[in-house]
Amino acid sequence: MTKTIAIFGAGSGLGAATARRFGREGYAVALVARRREPLEVLAAALAAEQVEAAVFTADLADPSGVSALIDSIVERFGRLDVVEYAPIGAEVPFVPAAELTADRLRGLVDLYLSTPVEIARAVLPEMIRRGEGGFLLGQGLSAVIPSPGMSGAGPVMAAARNWIHSLNGELADQGVYAGTLTVAAWIDGSAGHRAASAGDPTLGGNPVVDPADLADQYWDLLTRRDRVEQIFPPLPS
Repeated sequence: MTKTIAIFGAGSGLGAATARRFGREGYAVALVARRREPLEVLAAALAAEQVEAAVFTADLADPSGVSALIDSIVERFGRLDVVEYAPIGAEVPFVPAAELTADRLRGLVDLYLSTPVEIARAVLPEMIRRGEGGFLLGQGLSAVIPSPGMSGAGPVMAAARNWIHSLNGELADQGVYAGTLTVAAWIDGSAGHRAASAGDPTLGGNPVVDPADLADQYWDLLTRRDRVEQIFPPLPS
């Protein structure tokens, strides 16, 4: 039976590249995001490349819908082998730490922590039963290196990073991999990159990474399973 990857937060950058990378390996692809039209455009492009794909709309800031969503994906494809979760949009919700409020945190916790936790709860029992599978978490560098003015999403992603490291250790001897890809650059062609470069094409010298290179990192993490985390591009020593 064909293996399936579900890409949560599928967009024009990392999501599309991940779909193509895994599609080349024979995976079918479940594309998940809020807006149907961009997903259908991506699904059609994948179909033209001989990659089977289907569209599922969902608000990933609402973890209560996870169970039904996973059921729909499994009903469509018959199985779910790999999860990739990286809902990074055009507007990254960073604020100065001194301006952070509990109300702002609540929404971020659902999107960046509660929903991936619920997805894992929904998919892991079957992965463990089969003795194979993977959970890939994509995050920004603020999850690893705190910076002034970049609070909000950063602390919540740091909590998710803590969770994925623990999950990796618990699943390793059961054939299931959990790991995180920390993106230390703008992703070329993504909504965030387009929004940032609209006013400054040079992005102030900030690095830009090809999403295909990031997708290769995901594949390497999943297949080699020799580390929990990859920061890419690598930070200067």
